[in-house]
Amino acid sequence: MLKKERYQEFVKYFSTHNPDAQTELNYSNPYELLVAVILSAQCTDKRINLITPALFERFPEPESLAASSPEEVFTYIRSISYPNNKAKHLVGMAQKLISEFNGEIPESVEDLIKLPGVGRKTANVIASVVYNRPAMAVDTHVFRVSNRLGLTSRATTPLAAEKQLVKHLPEDTIAIAHHWLILHGRYICLARKPKCEVCPITYFCKYFEQKHKAIASSKSIS
Repeated sequence: MLKKERYQEFVKYFSTHNPDAQTELNYSNPYELLVAVILSAQCTDKRINLITPALFERFPEPESLAASSPEEVFTYIRSISYPNNKAKHLVGMAQKLISEFNGEIPESVEDLIKLPGVGRKTANVIASVVYNRPAMAVDTHVFRVSNRLGLTSRATTPLAAEKQLVKHLPEDTIAIAHHWLILHGRYICLARKPKCEVCPITYFCKYFEQKHKAIASSKSIS
């Protein structure tokens, strides 16, 4: 199957079966989403959703977070990965939001990555989820699944995968395709043992195709 055909089947399947895919992080405004995404680095969404209610109650807007200290923020996020660094990033992020962006979450990726704790992946999440920009955030799930499906090829870095996905996906699907890939990787196309036996999209999956060719080849040799 050609790459163009894989993209067509990918969009066709998920547009039909998961047309409203969205982030599993709980938030009620762009500020809360930004905080949650910063915290979610190398941590599960489930864990983040457990600690953010108290955090958002104490710091409901950038002003209160900016006026706080990393030491205080740490007490709310101590149970997640890298709490010391993330506490510093959150306070720094809020202070920069106030000083440079009037407390408003920037729309562009270029402005977002100026904020402490915000890398390209986080910036793309905010740009796509909040502002519906055609931005593709590539995390470990997106990187793995897009490669296995055959949507990307020889992409050795997240940025390389991002460029290929943005190039070949219809622009109006780029934002939601991020969620399609993440959710498929989180629940079906697992890193160590993908659940190919229950996967509904093996008919256009390059990994599945190669896997079965290898099995058939080994049987013919034996």
